[in-house]
Amino acid sequence: MRNLYLMLIGLLLSFSAYSQKKISAAKLDRKLKKDIQLVDVRTEKEYQEKHIADAVNVDVEKPNFEDAAQTLDKNQPVYVYCRTGKRSSKAAQKLKSLGFTKVYDLKGGITSWNNRQEKK
Repeated sequence: MRNLYLMLIGLLLSFSAYSQKKISAAKLDRKLKKDIQLVDVRTEKEYQEKHIADAVNVDVEKPNFEDAAQTLDKNQPVYVYCRTGKRSSKAAQKLKSLGFTKVYDLKGGITSWNNRQEKK
């Protein structure tokens, strides 16, 4: 019974290590007024079509994602986004495993960002 209890605690701790914080488009808009690390994790083609100003493109599906991520400052917050949130969630998990502690994932991706911009 004690081993089962310890195993459950371990699972909970490992889950929390890979959780990331979601951020709304409105909050991200306010953060952009500061100098932040904003990463578009979509393909280069998607990035070229439209991206948030000052975002750097690091495709999460490319084999060099982890190497490219090492150019970011681990001590500063990192904000990631994709089209709808699936790839950015994957990127956030990878960044956490690389030692980044402050990772924020744009809820709804650039789709929510664009929808917010249209409402202004």
